[in-house]
Amino acid sequence: MANSGPAYGLSRDIRNKIEKKYEPELEERLVEWIIAQCGASVGRPEPGRSGFQLWLKDGTVLSLLINSLYSEDKKPIKKIQDSDKAFKQMEQVSRFLTAAEAYGVNKTDIFQTVDLWESKDMAAVQRTLMALGSIAVTKNDGHYHGDLNWFHKKAQENKREFTEQQLAEGKNIIGLQMGSNQGASQAGMVGYGQTRQIIS
Repeated sequence: MANSGPAYGLSRDIRNKIEKKYEPELEERLVEWIIAQCGASVGRPEPGRSGFQLWLKDGTVLSLLINSLYSEDKKPIKKIQDSDKAFKQMEQVSRFLTAAEAYGVNKTDIFQTVDLWESKDMAAVQRTLMALGSIAVTKNDGHYHGDLNWFHKKAQENKREFTEQQLAEGKNIIGLQMGSNQGASQAGMVGYGQTRQIIS
């Protein structure tokens, strides 16, 4: 990690919890998807969290990934810069995050640039890529490449149309949440404050 020393106490506990959320099996699936989506030219990272982080760190693979989900004339990242300067790499990652949000990834699913660049929370990076893959599968626009079972489809709107007659009939039905107008009743109960007759 850049610019951070060893963690102690609560900081170490928090870092350990974050690191436990990282899933090596999910890493393998994401690597396979990125290679299937972008082509073999992106290479393959060394197995493990640090290899995965180094592969994505400069933002070029991520930029190629988001561009591959669009048609040739609508690519969101026009210029992909391969630079060894830190601020250029972070800028490239930032462009990917903006494009991912525009593609449909929820803001809550998007990682911070430092999560990837300084390897602070690689589980958040996995979460963003999973969300991106799920949206790509759900859109079903022909730009997704790879196994459809790698990602879950997102729920889609299922709008229903009812006729006026169906709506009128629905007003006559008592829903179970409202109780029932049949069955047990309070017939024979005494009013409040009256004494009970106990016969011995």
